[in-house]
Amino acid sequence: MRSDGFRRYPGHLDGDAQRTLLREIEARVRCAPFYRPIAPWGRPMSVEMTNLGERGWTASPSGYAYRRHHPLTHAPWPAIPRLLLELWSDLASATVPPDACLVNVYRAGAKMGLHQDRDEADLSVPVVSVSLGDTAWFRLGGPTRRSPCERMRLESGDVCVMAGPSRLAFHGVDRIETGQSDLIPGGGRINLTVRRAGPVDPIQPFSIERALPCR
Repeated sequence: MRSDGFRRYPGHLDGDAQRTLLREIEARVRCAPFYRPIAPWGRPMSVEMTNLGERGWTASPSGYAYRRHHPLTHAPWPAIPRLLLELWSDLASATVPPDACLVNVYRAGAKMGLHQDRDEADLSVPVVSVSLGDTAWFRLGGPTRRSPCERMRLESGDVCVMAGPSRLAFHGVDRIETGQSDLIPGGGRINLTVRRAGPVDPIQPFSIERALPCR
């Protein structure tokens, strides 16, 4: 664990757990298909994305926002899989449940520039990230874009938690090492980012309920 609260759990999900989680994601993608959003700077992002949970993170020429419906199908987002809820319960050290899970697909050539996660209502609640498939070169900095960065390889089954000061650390994905895993059909990497996006209800207890793939 870094001194700023960032925690990495290499290989936290074994092969069976990875395949189970991937099947859960594939079932939900049938209801909420992947799409490539147009970023505020006017060009398509290099990743494809969808969302799970009550709220979904979206990008468009007008900016970034959490929305309750898929921008193309206009249907509610599918539920967060139970396995991810259990990871949150075990690793996030949060007393509130997650209500959002961004699902990004990185194919060959896809990357993500340095950014902060600042669109959530309560920036003190940790973020849990899960890697599936090909290896990613992840870059983690500090509170400013000019902070020194650490580069690390995130492999399939790795789980990271951004808590404490690291919750607002600049971070990104420099590149994907294709051909490192045969988990994802057609190759590539799926990253699942589990968050609490909406306001925190202080009287709402965190409980894991049965998650239905599609509503």
